[in-house]
Amino acid sequence: MNTRNEQLFERAQRRIPAGVNSPVRAFGAVGGTPPFFERASGAHLWDADGRRYIDYVGSWGPMVAGHTHPAVVEAVQAAASRALSFGAPTEAEVELAETLCRLVPSIEMLRLVSSGTEATMTAIRLARGFTGRSLIVKFEGCYHGHADSLLVKAGSGALTFGNPSSAGVPPEVAGHTLVLSYNDLSQVENLFKEKGNQIACVIVEPVAGNMNLVLPAPGFLEELREQCTRHGAVLLFDEVMTGFRVALGGAQARYGIRPDLTTLGKVIGGGLPVGAVGGRREIMEKIAPLGPVYQAGTLSGNPVAVAAGLATLKLVQEKDFQSKIEATTRSLIEGLMKEANSAGVTFSAQSIGSMFGLYFRASPPTSFAEVMECDKERFNKFFHAMLVLGVYLAPSAYEAGFVSAAHGVVEIEKTLAAARETFRGL
Repeated sequence: MNTRNEQLFERAQRRIPAGVNSPVRAFGAVGGTPPFFERASGAHLWDADGRRYIDYVGSWGPMVAGHTHPAVVEAVQAAASRALSFGAPTEAEVELAETLCRLVPSIEMLRLVSSGTEATMTAIRLARGFTGRSLIVKFEGCYHGHADSLLVKAGSGALTFGNPSSAGVPPEVAGHTLVLSYNDLSQVENLFKEKGNQIACVIVEPVAGNMNLVLPAPGFLEELREQCTRHGAVLLFDEVMTGFRVALGGAQARYGIRPDLTTLGKVIGGGLPVGAVGGRREIMEKIAPLGPVYQAGTLSGNPVAVAAGLATLKLVQEKDFQSKIEATTRSLIEGLMKEANSAGVTFSAQSIGSMFGLYFRASPPTSFAEVMECDKERFNKFFHAMLVLGVYLAPSAYEAGFVSAAHGVVEIEKTLAAARETFRGL
C-alpha cells in the first residue's frame, strides 16, 4: 500500500513538472520519494505520514531561529490582519532597510525585492549600468539564481568564456560571462591582466554553499577586492545564503572585506519571500527612479514578508545568539567526524557560523573539482539511512546544511546516535 507521501508525489507529477516547484526537491540526486511536509516547529518537521524529522535544511537557510518561532508568527499575523499587500510604501520596509544598512558593513542604500534570484539579477544589471561594461565574472560551483547570465558553466579551458548550463540560455548571453575556479588566485590575476577594463563585476559567494560548503582560501577574497579596485570593476558578494548565517554582518564582516554591492535573501525574510540588493550609495543611486537602471516589483517590500524579516532580524541580534548557534553547529560536525572515524568511514566535515558541510572524502574540498571527488553514492546511502532514522539532511551531496537556534543538545545527540548506526552500515 502506498504511503500518503507516495500518493501525493504521484498526484503532483500529473500537474507539476517532476512533481516539484524547485528541482532539488524532487530527490533526483539521491533517488526515492520526497516527503511532503505538513507542519514544522523549532528544529522539527512532520510529513504527510505523520513522521517527525530533525531538520538540517531549514527551508534552505531562512529558518535560523527555528520553525514557527512565536515572535515571527505573531509579527506575521499582526501584519496580515492589517493588509496582505499595498503595492505602495510602508514604514516597515523603511525600518527593514535601516536595519540592514546598520548591520551589514558595506550597505549604504538598498532596494528590497522578492527573492535571491531577483536580487542578483538586479545587482548584475546595476553593476553593468554603473560601469558601462558588459563582462561579468563568476566561479564554478557558485550558484546565484536562475537568471540567464548566471546559468553558465566553465568553458573548455582557463580564462575562456562560459557555456550555457541550461537550455533556453542563448550562447550570446552566456558569452558575456567568464567562469573561473573558486579559490584560484592566479586565474583571477591573469584574467584581470587580460580583460580588466572590460569587466563590469565579479560575483561570488564569499563562502560557497551551493557546491556543498567550501570556505574561501586565505587571500582569495582579498585578491578579488584588490583586482576590482584596481580595474574599476564592481565586487559583488552574494550573501543570500551567508547573510546572518556566518556572522551577524555576513561573511564580509567575518572576513573584513568590503564589497561594492551585496545581495541578501533567506534570513531577511524569516521564511517568507524577501530579497535585497544594496551597497555603495553612488552605485545604488543609479537604480530607477533615481537613475537609468530599471527595476520594479509589485510585491517588493510586501508588508507580511517584511514583518517576518524584521522579527527574525531582531532575534539574531540578541546577545550570544550567533555564538550559541555556531557552537551547536560545531558540536554536530565534530560528533559526526568522530562517529565516522570510529566506523572506519572516509569522511570529513566543517562548519562556519550555522552552516556546515559533509563530505565523503578524506578532507574538506577547496574547489568545485575537489567537491566532485566526493563519494556521491556513499552520501546517497547515508542520506536515506538518516532519513529513515528521522534526520532530514539536504537531498544532495552538493548542498550545505543549516542549524537553527532551536537545535539543542537533545537534537544533536539524537542525530549523532542515528549517524553512529548509519556509519556502521555503510
